Amino acid sequence: MHHPDLGKLILRLTLGILMLFHGVAKMTSGVAGIKGMLAGLGLPEFFAYGVFVGEVIAPLMLIIGYYSRVGAALIVGNMLVAIVLVHMNELFALSGSGGWALELQGFFLFTAVALIFTGPGKYVFKQ
Repeated sequence: MHHPDLGKLILRLTLGILMLFHGVAKMTSGVAGIKGMLAGLGLPEFFAYGVFVGEVIAPLMLIIGYYSRVGAALIVGNMLVAIVLVHMNELFALSGSGGWALELQGFFLFTAVALIFTGPGKYVFKQ
């Protein structure tokens, strides 16, 4: 049996829930570290609050299926900024376990890209 909409739901929920856990962890520790990093790069500190859009609001959009492609695009943008500003030195590095050092960021990025192209499926919040 072929259920592409169920597969899309699983992708949406997996990405949304894991990204939301990531965002909640950032909410509990605050954005001071992100502000400091941005200030060190000469960027406005208020951009640090964008992490809440990409790691809290966007995952919730995916979980309920409300403008899922927009939510996925926000996650893609968030991950690209994170990779460029924070993880660029790990781009070609292997982790201690032999995996890609950016496997978590890669999962978030490429799953969100897949959702942009495939769409949310039929299990969505009715708009």
